[in-house]
Amino acid sequence: MASSNIRYGEGVTREIGMDLQNLGAKNVCLMTDRNLSYLPPMKAVLESLTKNQIRFKVYDNVRVEPTDSSFKEAIDFAKNGLFDVFVAVGGGSVIDTCKAANLYACNPDANFLDFVNAPIGKGKAVTGTLRPLIAVPTTAGTGSETTGVAIFDYEPLRAKTGIASRALRPTLGIVDPLHTLSMPERVAANSGFDVLCHALESYTALPYHQRSPCPPNPINRPAYQGSNPISDVWSRHALRVVAKYMKRSVRDPEDLEARSSMHLASVFAGIGFGNAGVHLCHGMSYPIAGNVKTHSAKGYSVEHPLVPHGLSVVLTSPAVFNFTAPMCPERHLEAAEILGADISQVKRDDVGAVLDDTLRCFLFDLEVEDGLGAVGYTRDDIAALVKGTLPQERVTKLSPREHSEDDLSRLFEASMKLY
Repeated sequence: MASSNIRYGEGVTREIGMDLQNLGAKNVCLMTDRNLSYLPPMKAVLESLTKNQIRFKVYDNVRVEPTDSSFKEAIDFAKNGLFDVFVAVGGGSVIDTCKAANLYACNPDANFLDFVNAPIGKGKAVTGTLRPLIAVPTTAGTGSETTGVAIFDYEPLRAKTGIASRALRPTLGIVDPLHTLSMPERVAANSGFDVLCHALESYTALPYHQRSPCPPNPINRPAYQGSNPISDVWSRHALRVVAKYMKRSVRDPEDLEARSSMHLASVFAGIGFGNAGVHLCHGMSYPIAGNVKTHSAKGYSVEHPLVPHGLSVVLTSPAVFNFTAPMCPERHLEAAEILGADISQVKRDDVGAVLDDTLRCFLFDLEVEDGLGAVGYTRDDIAALVKGTLPQERVTKLSPREHSEDDLSRLFEASMKLY
């Protein structure tokens, strides 16, 4: 098991300047995006750095849903700045970009694809120690403050991929629930869907003792191990928090209890999936996000077409868990019960359909777009979506059920309309 150190509490961001002093920071790289640069979370960080006389430079050109190009731009900034500590203030896009900048600034001679996951990249192991990185998450979703994963759109293939290494994990995650109060409604919803799928996928992933082949050296062991007894605890608990608080957190931005609880659920699920992994929902989401045409995401101040990550993940979840249920029906049934289903009369063969219906109702209540068709896709796009899923073996191999290209085609087709 691996996880970042986590500090949680209202207002704990004020301590970050002292943390940087304690690290002996002389030149800090502070990364955020342009929307956040004027919001309270960034203001709190800047006040603490200034109060504690920390020298820093701000990089605020992080792209929401980063690409290889936007990663490279941030990497160049990091290389030129000769920074000794990194700070990321934002959601998963900011934190992942900062992880990549730290990695390549510490490995200046590396080719960009050296550390990118195979088969797109070379998947080389990260052998050196990186600079300290403090993550201040402002969304309740990605769990990136706990994991060694950095995800981006690889533009030449129009598909998401990433870098996965325990070395990328932030040194410290400062989880301040006050920062979630600035999330717009749809950002809260889509971030929450990422938590939901992190919990469900990690809990139903291929068990760790069935994953193969065993690497010849522990340094080559992947970050994603498959479902395991420790991750199960975190993933199951995260799912319960989602069931209790997510709808409240979306509907009332001033509900501090609900938004605080979802912020913690993001951490819990991050610890769970950061070690167990995810599977088909995430693997299939990458081409959904990467092949976006014209969809404009509500609540996001961006100039480019966008299917937000959490939305791209959750749109296939009913079909996916209906498909995977026969391999571990007890876990799928437990998930359905946690999410509110009456399972008293459910037969083993009906578990997948029950979880499918439960998820569709959950999504309908939260006003999620009506399937892939509502974000611009048609059946004519299925072949391209399948093609974009095939390179995602790092996660799709953790599906508890083996699948073919035809299976993937049927799952995409079943996700074109949800209601």
